[in-house]
Amino acid sequence: MARWLQDIDIEEGIVGGRHRTDELDDGYASYREPSRRRRGGRGKVLVPLAGSVALAVLLGVAAFVIINRDRGCSGDAAELRVTASPDIHLAVSQIAERFNKAGHDVGGGCASIKVAKAASSTVAAGLSGSGGKVGAMDLWIPDSSLWVTTARSKNPDVPAPIVSVAQSPVVLAASGSVVANLRRSLGDASWAGMIDATNAANVDGPGRKVRVLTLDPALNAAGLGALLAASAVATTAGAGEQQLVGAMKTLSGSTVKDQNALLSSLSVKGTRIPLGVSSEQGVWAFNSTKKPEVPAVPLYPAEGTFNLDYPAVITTEDAGAREVAEAFVKELGTAAAQKTLQDQGFRTPDGKGGKAISDTDGFRAEAPEALPTPDAKTVARMAQSWSRINLGTRLVTLLDVSGTMAYPIPGTGMTRMQAISKISIEGMKPFPNSSEMGLWEFSTHLDGRGVDYRELVSVGPLTENVNGVLRRDLLNQKLLGIRARATGDTGLNDSLAAAYRMMKEGYKADKINTILVMTDGAGNDDPDGGMSNQELLRFLEKEFDPEKPISILIIAFGPDAPKGKRQMEAVAKATNGDAYIVNDILEIRKVFLEGMSRRLCSPHC
Repeated sequence: MARWLQDIDIEEGIVGGRHRTDELDDGYASYREPSRRRRGGRGKVLVPLAGSVALAVLLGVAAFVIINRDRGCSGDAAELRVTASPDIHLAVSQIAERFNKAGHDVGGGCASIKVAKAASSTVAAGLSGSGGKVGAMDLWIPDSSLWVTTARSKNPDVPAPIVSVAQSPVVLAASGSVVANLRRSLGDASWAGMIDATNAANVDGPGRKVRVLTLDPALNAAGLGALLAASAVATTAGAGEQQLVGAMKTLSGSTVKDQNALLSSLSVKGTRIPLGVSSEQGVWAFNSTKKPEVPAVPLYPAEGTFNLDYPAVITTEDAGAREVAEAFVKELGTAAAQKTLQDQGFRTPDGKGGKAISDTDGFRAEAPEALPTPDAKTVARMAQSWSRINLGTRLVTLLDVSGTMAYPIPGTGMTRMQAISKISIEGMKPFPNSSEMGLWEFSTHLDGRGVDYRELVSVGPLTENVNGVLRRDLLNQKLLGIRARATGDTGLNDSLAAAYRMMKEGYKADKINTILVMTDGAGNDDPDGGMSNQELLRFLEKEFDPEKPISILIIAFGPDAPKGKRQMEAVAKATNGDAYIVNDILEIRKVFLEGMSRRLCSPHC
């Protein structure tokens, strides 16, 4: 009993001092004297109440000490601040709650785990120094080690993961009601199929029937994992860079930031079947919490996939907190903790699924084949490529409308002008609505004597209203209605100089600023004079600013195009651009993709 009282005395020092029964009696006695005011009667109630409160505190502290002594935990609280990815936050919180109640004595203190949630991309940016401040934390559990790899590549002081606490494979997903139709259009689920459906160069491919939605790879590890998996499969299969770049460009126009929003959209009916990217656990959680009329179904890619691996990263440098972190990480590996994770749709680090997965239609109990984990350089290169592909676009297209554009293309039933118009419309589709575009036509004397160009649509956002019509729609209308001038020549040089001045005056630093020239000639052909080839080169060399680059891309086709190859290449080179000579006008689709791939190296291609 003496020992128990001694323990109480120690704990009472925390709550403000020792209390003896004689002190309580003295307190009561001082208020037993009669009072002349009625307020004295109120005091008779308050003082015994105060004594009762003190007694309750005494008993509560004693109970706390007894309980924690029984659990082997009698010291001060040893707090651990955990930041977990939102998808695993609930499971980690439940495990932490049990851990706290069990009363773990770590380093002479009573372990107390507090779990917060934060997007893994946000924490990674903060740790790497490329984002905002990171909230106080001692242990970080992101959804993927890809974030840790990214952070460590920018800041080597970021600690390495010590262990994986759970796993969830990256999968394709569809509404259960469309799976059969999807297989008929795309075959079995595969990363190769996803690329085919997003190949901007294959306008007659499965993309006509299937629309792929993905999570933003800059914000979501499942989205980044899908890109890495698709890239690895495409590279192994020998697919060209243009095909992958075209797929990325198409995907950039159909990214979704929120996983639940993406999965909800899979049940929306449209002209094309929606196919999404998600984590397996994300599909399970969506079905379990949102309870859609037709559940979403995970589709496991035939080539294998990457796994979200939920690594534990101890970020604290405090020895005591580190000891608590190590104890809690060990707890996360226990059978009870692993069951909690499995019950919420996760797999164990070795890929074993629980009843939540095995008892659900469409889910596989066995783990899908795992693709090799990419190294830091591969992850960084993909992240950079995605960022570059998603840079805004500011583009003006100069379309040749000289007389030869009216010539027919053998075997197509179209003129050169009609084919170019159709391909230009197709080429514009992958560009998001935030892009800024415009259209000029050029020949000779189009806008008065000596003016070889004419603005058909001013450069501006595709969603901007221009005289009651969206700019994107107006561009399509102008392209469909454009006609070649039977007697027109090719006043390219003056047109290029004018376009360059216009683009430079309105330069946008957050966009890739480009002039696209489409011609069937051999370069400049202006019998009435105008700027010479050498004058144009001197002009461009003077005006080009590497800090504010405006590149010229020239696509030339037709039998006369090779004659002007040297001059067109010189013009493009002066602006870090490029010139393409194509024999078949239909090859221009591929050239569009090559132009997109230049984003990965611009302005130093």
